[in-house]
Amino acid sequence: MFDDVQAFLGCSTPVSWLQHAARNLDILLQDHANCEKKAAATAINLMFSYGHLPDLQQKLAQLAREELLHYEQVLGHLRARQQTFVALSASGYVAHLRRLVRTHEPARLVDMLVLGALIEARSCERFEALIPWVDEELGRYYRYLLRSESRHFADYLHLAYQYGAEDDVSERIRVFVEAESSYISSPDPLFRFHSGVPLVEPEEFV
Repeated sequence: MFDDVQAFLGCSTPVSWLQHAARNLDILLQDHANCEKKAAATAINLMFSYGHLPDLQQKLAQLAREELLHYEQVLGHLRARQQTFVALSASGYVAHLRRLVRTHEPARLVDMLVLGALIEARSCERFEALIPWVDEELGRYYRYLLRSESRHFADYLHLAYQYGAEDDVSERIRVFVEAESSYISSPDPLFRFHSGVPLVEPEEFV
């Protein structure tokens, strides 16, 4: 499954981001917690928006439960490291990609599902890439997350093809992956879990 994630993405995480993350694990963990909570909220919002689609309801209900469980687990890691959870400002990553989402249906649904798959794929890729750069305890936890993150990627992608025409879904994947790769590979003034190439050392919890 992880090979599918790698093949889906347009680029790998830059080494400079990994180096920066290893020096700023406090911010990385804070934003990881934020990401898990936002992922659960996104799934729940889609469930409310598309309540007439039973397969979407089933898959995203499970996904939302798992994301909330991961949120609790990351909070546990923060407590163990004597960190207090804070709501960090968001990176521009999701906002940058959301601008590509079409506004008419069913195109909007297809784009939201493709975007969900892309975010989950990048999360999975970064967890795997981070393992050699973090301490043993955090590395074990990131390895544990790989299976669920790759499954979330597959679920979103399956739903996109289920509810959209194959040619359209494939084209939207190309559009979103190209934009995401450009963002990940470009300089970014704000370090977050989903951010581009770091420019400078971040201020504490900006």
